[in-house]
Amino acid sequence: MPRKPDAAATPRAAEQLALQENLEEIRGSLDRVVFHNEENGYTVFRMRPEKKGDIFTAVGHMHDPQPGVGIVVAGRWVENARFGRQFQIERYENLLPATAEGIRHYLSSGLIKGVRQAMAKRIVEHFGAETFQVLDQNPERLCEVKGITPKKMETIKSAWAQHMGIRDLIMFLQPHGVSTAYAVRVYRHYGQDSLEVIRENPYRLAMDIHGIGFITADAVAMKLGFARESELRAEAGLLYTLNRLSEEGHVYYPLEALLEECSAILGIEPELPRRALQGLAAEERVVIEELRDKEGAVHEGVYLSRYHHCEKGIAYYLKRIMHSPKSLRFEDPEETLSGVLSRLTIELAPEQEEAVLAALNHKVLVITGGPGTGKTTVINAIIKAFQSKKGRILLAAPTGRAAKRLAETSGLEGRTIHRLLEYSPREDGFMRNEDNPLSCSLLVIDEASMMDTLLMYHLLKAVPLGATIIFVGDGNQLPSVGPGNVLRDIIASGAVPVVELTEVFRQAAESEIITNAHKINRGEVPNLLNPRDRLTDFYFIRQEDPEKAADLIVDLVREHIPRRFGLNSVDDVQVLTPMRKGSAGAAALNLKLQAALNPQGLKLQRGERQFRLDDKVMQIRNNYDKDVFNGDIGRICYVNAEERELTVRYEDKNVIYGFDELDEIVPAYAISVHKSQGSEYPAVVLPVMTQHYVLLQRNLLYTGVTRGRKLVVLVGSPKAVGMAVANNRMRKRYTWLAQRLAEGLQ
Repeated sequence: MPRKPDAAATPRAAEQLALQENLEEIRGSLDRVVFHNEENGYTVFRMRPEKKGDIFTAVGHMHDPQPGVGIVVAGRWVENARFGRQFQIERYENLLPATAEGIRHYLSSGLIKGVRQAMAKRIVEHFGAETFQVLDQNPERLCEVKGITPKKMETIKSAWAQHMGIRDLIMFLQPHGVSTAYAVRVYRHYGQDSLEVIRENPYRLAMDIHGIGFITADAVAMKLGFARESELRAEAGLLYTLNRLSEEGHVYYPLEALLEECSAILGIEPELPRRALQGLAAEERVVIEELRDKEGAVHEGVYLSRYHHCEKGIAYYLKRIMHSPKSLRFEDPEETLSGVLSRLTIELAPEQEEAVLAALNHKVLVITGGPGTGKTTVINAIIKAFQSKKGRILLAAPTGRAAKRLAETSGLEGRTIHRLLEYSPREDGFMRNEDNPLSCSLLVIDEASMMDTLLMYHLLKAVPLGATIIFVGDGNQLPSVGPGNVLRDIIASGAVPVVELTEVFRQAAESEIITNAHKINRGEVPNLLNPRDRLTDFYFIRQEDPEKAADLIVDLVREHIPRRFGLNSVDDVQVLTPMRKGSAGAAALNLKLQAALNPQGLKLQRGERQFRLDDKVMQIRNNYDKDVFNGDIGRICYVNAEERELTVRYEDKNVIYGFDELDEIVPAYAISVHKSQGSEYPAVVLPVMTQHYVLLQRNLLYTGVTRGRKLVVLVGSPKAVGMAVANNRMRKRYTWLAQRLAEGLQ
């Protein structure tokens, strides 16, 4: 059994720990909070020492610091280049006062929810120095105090228990490198059982608490005495490895490669993860499947259970839909097509007519093609054909921006797939499924290349058997952010009819954006020579130095593009970048662009991030309660500094964010190319630097260029552009969907 030492829960134990680690320990009181970041607990405060000495500045991570509270801190003196001498806290503990007056100050400090100064005074006047003992052992006696009802007593009792629980948990986790902010998350998840759960299996921190990774949980376990070769560690390491691989797009991973990866991460022999894997399989947390390709070669693949269920489910539901009769039949598809053509204002090309006929004849169809090949025209012709038979039509896309564009080009309502499936936060699932299917005879899904394995599974579960599904997308764009390569796998399977549109129409061919996008897709370097005698829609500006390129991008967005093309710097121009880090990455560019485009106005600070009135921001995760989704872009229209909240105006609604919700939005003057999928912008500025070499790929450059509707400006190095065009080696994603579809129902 692993050793499970007690936490350093007393000042004496804290002092001993401080001595062992050569830390200085100081007792005193918290005089004034200078800065506190609620996101990670980072705090700057002034401390008044208990013994003689001047008030000094201390910095470190704390939970809910309150002026006047007694405190003992352990740490080291450091010299800050900007702020001078400071005490850097490694750990701290709030001290429980012993005198009645001290107890009154402690209770009225704001630490205990529901207890203010007047009530604290009445409680202490009644119980005196025994107040803490009453709160710990007989909280029902609080009803003896005037003004405290049984309901109020329960509120104080709960708040005190939570306060003491968090306090003890912080004291336990701090020596193990877990910050105060994460200690609070742990307590919220496990409640009063937190310490017991962690001592029994610290690896549950990584499995259950979002934001605490395996590395942190492993460090806690090591300090608790768990052996490096323990089976719990191997199991947690395997799950961590599989989750990390899924973030790279893999739905499964080959067994032997997984064991090598896991053993390298854990620093143990592969045989231990091999044994642990059997335990995880027995608990149904993973699935080990023998996979045989069409040549007869066999290997074992390891799935996280949910991905195995979803991948098999996609194949099952898609085959079932394909083999079910159409609810809306076209007795003479050719005649229907002729009727549609007579009502169109433009003439369809032969391959476009082929796509419309395929939609009338098949249950499931994939329509692919690059920019300017008329996918929108084909969708509208298919819609008209189904409308002629009074068919019920649903249109959807993975993102709100793609859904809006689909609605604008079709004249019908377009919805996100999440809204289409009626996600319920209360149920934490979709209300539309095989027991409560959608009602439609035609379902069109645009930007289908963005759909990952989980979303495609939930969509297909909700499609009625008689419906026709049209998947529209560009297979040459970046794959989904989530695991899988669903559209490519469906195409590769050969099980679903595919129509590829290749003809670029005359009006589109006149666009340098579209011409160069197709060149990139063919592996040709785009035209990087700018015309001197006319305006065009595609420019390349050479600047090899990343710092100078970043400054140039700011100048383009603020001055040149608005002046020369009449576009708004914030609303019409979007900077896209391959990477987040680096001089020309999203983080650095956002700081420069915010300073250049929105330097003044009310602001709200959270950690190192500053939100200003009129800032352009992006939602980075789905929030179904607020009805905003990953990738939605808006503008901050109201800042309430006193209440520490702000309001963001999205296209059709205002959304309020409290201070603890600000981690859901980020500045959006510059965003990653991945985040731009499914969107179009009037103008795109895209740095292409050799410092981005890790992500310089043909499909990334192609995706970035095709996001621009009226103008695309590349800034960077011709060599970097050439590197991106030449690199068509997309990282392999381990999926087995194409084979499952080709083999039929599993």
